[in-house]
Amino acid sequence: MQPRLDAGGTLRQIFQTYGAQAGVLLPVAFCLYLIVAVVTALLAGRLALSPLVFAVAIVAATLYQGMVVGLVKDVQDGRRDSSVGDLVDAAWPVVLPLIGAGLLSGIAIGIGILFLLVPGLILLTIWAVIAPVIVVEHSGVIAAFGRSRELVRGNGWQVFGVIFTVYAITAVAGIVFGVIGAGISDSVGMRIVANLVSSTVTAPIGALAAATIYFGLLSIKGGSEASSPTLPPEAPTTPPPPEAPAAG
Repeated sequence: MQPRLDAGGTLRQIFQTYGAQAGVLLPVAFCLYLIVAVVTALLAGRLALSPLVFAVAIVAATLYQGMVVGLVKDVQDGRRDSSVGDLVDAAWPVVLPLIGAGLLSGIAIGIGILFLLVPGLILLTIWAVIAPVIVVEHSGVIAAFGRSRELVRGNGWQVFGVIFTVYAITAVAGIVFGVIGAGISDSVGMRIVANLVSSTVTAPIGALAAATIYFGLLSIKGGSEASSPTLPPEAPTTPPPPEAPAAG
């Protein structure tokens, strides 16, 4: 019987990676979401330019997701070798496929949850690793949907458990930051700052979840990238010395 994804272990993996790589995850998230916050503030109230705000937010989130997948792939051997620039450079070529897949899945999942809750949650689960598939396997947009479903098959409840927990943590964190910001000041500027801090802190969680689930599924299904993100590589085995030739 094929082993199942360890939901609890996956969640621990997510937050261990968060803690170990916070020096990269948080500054990059802050820079990307600062751009989103500035554009949002500058174009606030201009309805005709709202698509531009939406586009900037989508690109920022997509680029960040791709970068985080690259980071998790990089630390498969227990250490990070790539610089931030290397991670961004690796993610940039697949930004457009990531955006296309993100929009298609977001619309379908949104409709499913809005009208029929269960189908939406099913789609959210079986398409959980679309982004890592595109980044790591350079899959096309449509093919990524099928590949994600294939990887998740047999581990739906485990994947859903991880996703639900991550969404709940992210939602609670967002509410807490919003309440703190409103308690300090109810000005527009403070709301922007609170949203920026919230996005910076929570963005790595969802991005790490997708990547960690993906590599976990590859591992139990015998994928080419199958190794634990936190375990160091095994030391090479030293071959035994040759036996001495027998005497005449």
